[in-house]
Amino acid sequence: MKDFEPSIDHKAEPVRYAAEIVGGDPFSRFLGIVVEEVRDSYALVSLKLKPEYCNSAARSHGGIIFSLADQAFAIACNSRGYMALAAEMKINYFEATKAGDTVSAEAKPIDIRKRISLWNIEVRNQDSSLVAVAHGLAYHFLK
Repeated sequence: MKDFEPSIDHKAEPVRYAAEIVGGDPFSRFLGIVVEEVRDSYALVSLKLKPEYCNSAARSHGGIIFSLADQAFAIACNSRGYMALAAEMKINYFEATKAGDTVSAEAKPIDIRKRISLWNIEVRNQDSSLVAVAHGLAYHFLK
């Protein structure tokens, strides 16, 4: 199998790379995640929740909220001119969501070092209520 070769250079155009290549990955496209805004060290994504994303209590499954937060994290940490992958991520849930709600995830850095960075990701519903907070640790490939 041939390695994936993106058409945008992550070093030359890091924000565009993050928005289009990372933001357009197959899983996020499958889920319907929309990239709303990307800039250096920042990402905002959104998702309209479908009935298929719900659990047996008719509330959004935690996995869909986690996936949205993870996508914002991936885009933000790859907007800096180097490749980055998640080393760890944790999430705390505060409020339930349901089918028909629109949720957004906003990723911002807490601390950026040479090889690692720590990110805060807030997930909010359409009323701006806090749904979840995640922290992601990224490892940077500097080559």
